[in-house]
Amino acid sequence: MNPTIMRLTARALLGRRRVLLLLPMPLLLIGMTVIGVTSGASDDEWGPPVLGNLGLSVILPLTALVVASSVLGLEIDDGTITHLLTKPLPRREIILSKLAVAWAVTSAATAVPLALAALIAGSGALAVGMVVGATFASLAYCSLFLALSLLTKRPVAVGLVYIMLWENLLVGFVAGARVFSVRQHATAIADGIGGTPLLSASVSVATALIVSAVFVVVGVVGATRRLGSFALTGEAS
Repeated sequence: MNPTIMRLTARALLGRRRVLLLLPMPLLLIGMTVIGVTSGASDDEWGPPVLGNLGLSVILPLTALVVASSVLGLEIDDGTITHLLTKPLPRREIILSKLAVAWAVTSAATAVPLALAALIAGSGALAVGMVVGATFASLAYCSLFLALSLLTKRPVAVGLVYIMLWENLLVGFVAGARVFSVRQHATAIADGIGGTPLLSASVSVATALIVSAVFVVVGVVGATRRLGSFALTGEAS
């Protein structure tokens, strides 16, 4: 990884107004958690819909999509990618540097509010599980969405279709699809550590770790190869 690329990427990412879109979602999660805790409902009634369906199924992937599609996609849109391509840097180093920034920002923006929500619910173990699960899932999501930003000119639109159709619709009807759902991986890891009724996992922790690692490798390799096909104009050759 290249520290200079990482520093410039972080500065550009955090300085864009698109990042402001990340702020309301954690507040919504915390608010819904407070409502669930004070409503008198049992943990298994409000926990999975709020922490699982909202926190891990919506907020986490949407945050990863916004961040990961920005770290390289915006440079492609405005043409500044050409300055990066002229540098004598391996394409893999560029991708890993961009991914590291996207991962760090996504993890911080999601793991902290998810852990806080778990603490409000009264489970310190689940708070730890949320941090670990969100961190692993953030890496998998960012790898996929970073590759997507190089494969299509509309990564946000395509990513939204993926999140809604695959992560939130298909996995509800096809049990086998859950093995390849990053959302289910995050849930399995968080539930494996927390062990509370607030979450309901559908896959094992081992499966979650293995398949998430595969997603990361596929995303990084795909993004590296795609970036390698770019000419100095910023377009794929």
